[in-house]
Amino acid sequence: MTPYDAVLCDFDGVLRQFDHAAQAAIEARYGLPVMKTAFAPDLMTPAVLGTITAAEWAEALAVALGGDERARQAVADFADVPFWVDEDVRALLAKAQERVPVILVTNAMDTLEEHLDRLGLAYFADDVVSSAQVGVAKPDRRIYEIAAERAGAAPERCLFVDDRLENVEAARALGMTGVHYRGVADLAAVL
Repeated sequence: MTPYDAVLCDFDGVLRQFDHAAQAAIEARYGLPVMKTAFAPDLMTPAVLGTITAAEWAEALAVALGGDERARQAVADFADVPFWVDEDVRALLAKAQERVPVILVTNAMDTLEEHLDRLGLAYFADDVVSSAQVGVAKPDRRIYEIAAERAGAAPERCLFVDDRLENVEAARALGMTGVHYRGVADLAAVL
């Protein structure tokens, strides 16, 4: 018997990786706290809940950073930071997908589909639960319930993988097996 009936996996920080050195270089180049400001809850929450678009979020970020040309250029550079698929993670998830559905569960903006397509992942997962589309974000229990429902699995039969511990703990509170992802070995160990 398979230990899980579904694998629910985060996207950013697990399957998709960003160039963190480039992000730090942008902050240094412009002398602006881009990362801290970009991910501040008052700016990020409306974007990941789908109440504002990624373009509106970028404008709000530029305004929060001062609203001048330097702030706007810093935001434009930040939006262009390279990202890629961790091929080892992709291979592990594809192997799991031979036995159970793999659902991406992500706090994402309205640009997610475009990014999945750019990465060649548009048809990779069995389903994608995007916070911007369902109107709830991790660690809200409802997003995990939606993912389990879409997988056709009871929560206690789901494996949930995320790089943020609070999201893993929320999944565990629902009865899921949670894996705090810090590297590919964490995923390999459970799959």
